[in-house]
Amino acid sequence: MSQTNEPILPGSTVVVNKKSSIYNGYKGFVQRISGQSAAVLFEGGNWDKLVTIPIQDLKPA
Repeated sequence: MSQTNEPILPGSTVVVNKKSSIYNGYKGFVQRISGQSAAVLFEGGNWDKLVTIPIQDLKPA
């Protein structure tokens, strides 16, 4: 679960906070939320990636 009281909403900047994830430490933008998952857009250099991640694995940036 998130450690802060800040809600994670579409448009929020978040950081992946799960050690076993290959995206651990990556910062991205929440595009949409469905149930207990969020679609997070990661942008870096010449690539963009949209990944669905459980909300409990995210923390506000």
